[in-house]
Amino acid sequence: MSAGPLTARLPARLPARRRARSAPAPTLPAPALLQLMWLASPALPVGGFSYSEGLEAAIDAGLVADEASTRDWLLDHLHLVLARGDLAVVARAVPAWQRHDVRRLAELNAWVLATRETAEARLQTEQMGRSLVDWLRPRTGLDAAWLATLASFEPQPAYPVAWSAAAATVASVNPRDAALAYAFGWAENMVQAALKAVPLGQAAGQRVLSALIAELPGAVDHAASLPDSQRLAHAPGLAILGARHETQYSRLFRS
Repeated sequence: MSAGPLTARLPARLPARRRARSAPAPTLPAPALLQLMWLASPALPVGGFSYSEGLEAAIDAGLVADEASTRDWLLDHLHLVLARGDLAVVARAVPAWQRHDVRRLAELNAWVLATRETAEARLQTEQMGRSLVDWLRPRTGLDAAWLATLASFEPQPAYPVAWSAAAATVASVNPRDAALAYAFGWAENMVQAALKAVPLGQAAGQRVLSALIAELPGAVDHAASLPDSQRLAHAPGLAILGARHETQYSRLFRS
């Protein structure tokens, strides 16, 4: 085949310094990767699609109205709420599950439940945690002792803690990969909520998701760096919107 205009301009041989490539980063075994993708999917039957985490109330209040304001709202939510709360819990819960540190897990579970600032937010983490445990029961890789530990948390296992059990045992992944998957599942679910409620077009939704994805690694690394004393679940504006949502006239979502 004769060289075309593009290939004719390419050097016959790249300089040695450009030919050298760094070794590829280690990858998860295919079964673990697929399990992690499964856990991150908004299609997981735990009811995540029915919650907007205050986004619907922000739309009703006129704070979110288009692609730009949706992107900015969700980026703030990622860095100011998720990274300092749930992601920090996942980063600690995964290794706690791997060493089956029941006391540590109970502490994390109690922290999540105690720091939910509205009835809807508390309902969400309890309902999704309970539904995930039900989904896990017939799965392989999570034995009766682990399920018994989850069931022992009162009044319910919080979703980040229950999800971490699946990531640590069924998928057998490290804390950072687990937190990245958890964050991606949250991002995709929130974008889907925005598509319905703002509303946004599919292309706009993908641009918002792209902006979130670019920020996920930094948010996860920040979450992992936080000691217990710096975990935070204090977002007054979001809490007010969440409380207003409970009596909002017209609603698509449960939060």
